[in-house]
Amino acid sequence: MKVLKVDHIGIAVKNLEESLNFYTEVLGLKNEGIEVVEEQQVKVAFLPCGDSELELLESTTPDGPIAKFIEKNREGIQHIALRVDNIEEALAYLKEKGVRLIDEKPRYGAGGARIAFLHPKATNGVLLELSERE
Repeated sequence: MKVLKVDHIGIAVKNLEESLNFYTEVLGLKNEGIEVVEEQQVKVAFLPCGDSELELLESTTPDGPIAKFIEKNREGIQHIALRVDNIEEALAYLKEKGVRLIDEKPRYGAGGARIAFLHPKATNGVLLELSERE
């Protein structure tokens, strides 16, 4: 398994448009577009920041994972995504090491990425996402 870099930091927000105003107008970051990922019940915007990105996530349903996260923890950092060179190999390696996974197989993520999450109980409370992009 090879981790290439921090791919992005996922930030849960109640209102994507309001949050985008801060990141674009105040911080001067560029919004690369908004995408809805129905499977994950989220609307996302990616903002490049150096060699990584910030991913703003707004729930599209009141009972979606991001809505539940905000209800429990408030708005803020929801996950950290690590870019890997081969997600299948990474998942097999982690499973072999006994790491608890949320996703044993990659699924579709925003921006065309293939993603999988590691369980926070295996990572000292941090929700880690593995991301493979072409």
